[in-house]
Amino acid sequence: MKPILLIVLTSIGFLCKGLANSVDTVIVQKDSRLDMLVQKQAQANKRSAMMTSAGLYKGFRLQMISTPRRDDATQMKTELLNRFPDQKTYTLFQSPNFKVRLGNFLKRDDAEKFRAQISKFFPKGIYIVEDTIEYTPVEEELF
Repeated sequence: MKPILLIVLTSIGFLCKGLANSVDTVIVQKDSRLDMLVQKQAQANKRSAMMTSAGLYKGFRLQMISTPRRDDATQMKTELLNRFPDQKTYTLFQSPNFKVRLGNFLKRDDAEKFRAQISKFFPKGIYIVEDTIEYTPVEEELF
């Protein structure tokens, strides 16, 4: 029994040594379309990280006022629409206050810049708040 085991082990050793010597290099060929797919997937991941579970985008708005009086909120919204017609305004009610928010900003820096611009009209009480925003991605961002 020992001689058979010795012969089997010896032959396995020679076989392994022969296989090890015959494989020197490995050549991997990558399809060039993989780079394009990786880039598209990275864009999709970036876009989905910016979205909420409801499919809306995460962003920032400027909260202009928070007041329990509806008339004050309506007056603020009217003034904002007159001064900044290119920006959207939003009124929401979170008991017991009415809040007026302005803009749709993807980045906090953009909201900061706009807050600095309007600070001459409204010197205090403007806060940057995280909110779901209205945003349509440009075609380059889609793929």
